[in-house]
Order: sequence, then C-alpha cells, then structure tokens
Amino acid sequence: MQRAIALATDSVASGGGPFGAVIGRGDEVVATGTNMVTTNLDPTAHAEVTAIRNACQELDSFRLDGCVLVTSCEPCPMCMASALWARLDEIVYAADRDDAAAAGFDDRAFYELFTDPNAVWPTPVRPVGVDNRTAPFDAWRNKPDRVEY
Repeated sequence: MQRAIALATDSVASGGGPFGAVIGRGDEVVATGTNMVTTNLDPTAHAEVTAIRNACQELDSFRLDGCVLVTSCEPCPMCMASALWARLDEIVYAADRDDAAAAGFDDRAFYELFTDPNAVWPTPVRPVGVDNRTAPFDAWRNKPDRVEY
C-alpha cells in the first residue's frame, strides 16, 4: 500500500493526478500505474486502469487471476468495472470516495447512478432499434476459434 501511495504522491509532482496503483501476485509486483488523465489526455487513464493495462502486457494475458490490485484510493465505478473484467482476486485501497471528494475528485454521483434505478444520467443513454443489432454476436457465436472471456 505504501508503494501505491508513493506513486500517487509522485504523480502529483510530475503533473499527473493524485492516484497510484500496484498489481501484485504473491510477493511480486507485476505492474504499477498512476493517473495519467491530464498528461495523456485520456479520461480512461486512471491509475487502476493503467496498472491493469501494464500488468496484462507484462503477463501476456487479459486475465489477472491470482493478482491483487492495491490502490491509493477507492476505485471509481470505471476502475472497479475494469478490475472485475480483469478477474483480479482482490482489491484493496487506502483513501475512500469521500477523501477524494474533499480533494476535488468527487465521483460520488457516478456511484449513485449505478445504484439508483431512478437516477437521471447527465448524458442521454438510449437504445436504437436496428434489425441487425445482434450481427456481431451472431458472428461471435459462429466463430470456432474465439477466445472466451
């Protein structure tokens, strides 16, 4: 955890956001990541996502079974979903969403969108009816050499 916090603190000094993450497996550090949203002009470059990307490249796999995500702050909904898709064994964090909000990183509204079925989303999200909407899934089901995930 101290390494994740140090990464987050160092990230601030180098122009990034105050978030750091470490992916570990046993006693080994597989990969690290820092928040690079403003440095890379990428809203998905949160520390956890960056660490997950780096770990997947290091392990040559899109699954991180057997690994733990250690992060300086509670993962936002995007990072949590990414960690779940990566199949990490565990996620541990230091600061929480309220600590982040106090520093100007208030994503509590995003958490609420996913927990309140009556929430009004700031961006309209709606289905568009098209006849071939399942064509990609049909192609996937019929692909004999697909890689399941």
